[in-house]
Amino acid sequence: MSGKRIMALVAICAFVAGAMFAAGNAFVQDMVVEPGIESRQAGAAGMDLGQLESVADIVGQVGPAVVKIDTVVASTRDMEWSPLWNDPFFREFFGRPPGMTPQPRQGMGSGFLFSKDGYVLTNEHVIHGATEVWVTLTGHEERLPAKVVGSDYDLDLAVLKVEAPKALPFLKIGDSEKARVGEWVIAIGNPYGLDHTVTLGVISAKSRPVTIEDRYYDNLLQTDASINPGNSGGPLLNLKGEVIGINTAVNAQAQGIGFAIPSTVVKPVLDELVETGKITHPWLGVRLQMLTPDLASYLGLKQMDGVLIHSVEVNSPAARAGVKPGDVLLQLGDEKTKNSQNVIHVVRQNKVGDELEATLYRNGTTITLKVVLGEKPRG
Repeated sequence: MSGKRIMALVAICAFVAGAMFAAGNAFVQDMVVEPGIESRQAGAAGMDLGQLESVADIVGQVGPAVVKIDTVVASTRDMEWSPLWNDPFFREFFGRPPGMTPQPRQGMGSGFLFSKDGYVLTNEHVIHGATEVWVTLTGHEERLPAKVVGSDYDLDLAVLKVEAPKALPFLKIGDSEKARVGEWVIAIGNPYGLDHTVTLGVISAKSRPVTIEDRYYDNLLQTDASINPGNSGGPLLNLKGEVIGINTAVNAQAQGIGFAIPSTVVKPVLDELVETGKITHPWLGVRLQMLTPDLASYLGLKQMDGVLIHSVEVNSPAARAGVKPGDVLLQLGDEKTKNSQNVIHVVRQNKVGDELEATLYRNGTTITLKVVLGEKPRG
């Protein structure tokens, strides 16, 4: 092969190699500039490095103000005995059966300091019925005895007080009203007794009504940040490190559904709870029952509107206004009452002493009564 042909062949090979290199380089550059689907999903599902560092910084800053709460509750074993054992005079003569001997039961939960002088906020159900309450602070080897300053069953809030030799770190309570669905939140607590467990998620929804046993919550934040037994009472934080919720409950039938009491419920009543030990609630004094098609037909209602007044408590605001068992409450104030939750919501939005118009269906006619809300009795 002549020298000219060899040179030509080398030139062609060099040109092809150069073209392939340029194309490959361009392909790599395209991948960097225009991320593929996997990169986009990773960015959407997670957080960038700077954000993760921010979360770590927040946790490091607020963590010392989150506390572990241990309780001791005296309970009676659930065993079947004769009803005679419920008579205190019968027990005085014959003593208690073995199964009725009070047995100490251990409980646990979470809370957080909201003042430097040792005030702790938690859920009422964390300390309900407790004969002893102990708080473990970060950096303290021994747990400290805590005094229950105040509690409220309806709002599921409780304030404790611990005595410490120095000023304590505390958390700022923020404004949950400004929080938006989809924003990141951080939950810190002691699930299953595991101290200072941190979980991350988003606000899934706001203003969720939830009923747990006989306790009704009408305005909860919903989050997919993991909330487990022992998390109750711990803070739900925004990315400013502010408390926007009190972790309260989890849906046991589903994954990624937890609930928190919003800070907008807490802030207006916190001073009252600290100063007086209780929260004053407006009270109507009725027991309600959902209407069924059979009930509506029996009462002569053409539509399934309103809720049935099952009973009226003696000397209650409703009784004084003339409300009677068997009435159907159609509207209270400006809100139509489609269910009992509507009634609870309206009452809670008002104050003791406020007057509301109640529209009732009674014996085939519609009547209007004026009800002045009273103060709900404790216990």
